[in-house]
This record gives sequence, structure tokens and C-alpha cells, in this order.
Amino acid sequence: MKTKPKADSAAKSARAALEKSLVKPSKPRHGLRLYVAGMTPRSARAIANIKEICEQHLKGLYDLEVIDLYQQPVLAKRDQIIAVPTLIKKLPPPLRRLIGDLSDRERVLIGLDLQPTK
Repeated sequence: MKTKPKADSAAKSARAALEKSLVKPSKPRHGLRLYVAGMTPRSARAIANIKEICEQHLKGLYDLEVIDLYQQPVLAKRDQIIAVPTLIKKLPPPLRRLIGDLSDRERVLIGLDLQPTK
């Protein structure tokens, strides 16, 4: 008859694990796509800038895909890229596009919804 407390304990643990899995994370995951054209100095700056911003403000909560349009030109048409570097924030909505080397940190943070607009 002493097996019932173990069963109750296991049920409580399972319930706690389920409740924990249903809780939404406090910050949503960011899905980012950066389009560049080769490894020009401007492209390299854009890559370094967005990686630095993501590590500082979204550590562990982002997926960054860097696409070189020289290697995958078809993707430019799919996402309607007209200038490079271009950063597209796909998640969380709304979709946003930022063009340039991403050195204007305040503009990038606002574009990624990480800083309120003034």
C-alpha cells in the first residue's frame, strides 16, 4: 500500500512538467534573415553589427540566417530584395526590413522591437 505516495509523486511531477511546458517564454524568439552581396566591407560590417546586437539583446532567442546573393540569387526575388545589406525580421510579427550596414544601433533596436519609439 505504500506505492500510492510514489504514484502521487510521479503524477505531481508529470503535471508540473506539463504546466511548465505550456508557459510561454517571457521573450519571443526572433527569426532574422540578413541578405548580403559577397564579403564586401559593408557586408562584413552588417554581419558583425547584427551579431553583436543579437548577442547583447537576444542571447539565445534568435535565429540568424546570412544569405549571400552572389551564391543564391534566386532568394533576392523571393524576398523582394532591392538593396543590400538588408535585414528582414520575420518573427515575431510584424515583418520588418532594415537596409544598410546596421550601424545605427538605435534604429536597429527600434526595428527589431527591442526599444520603444520616442
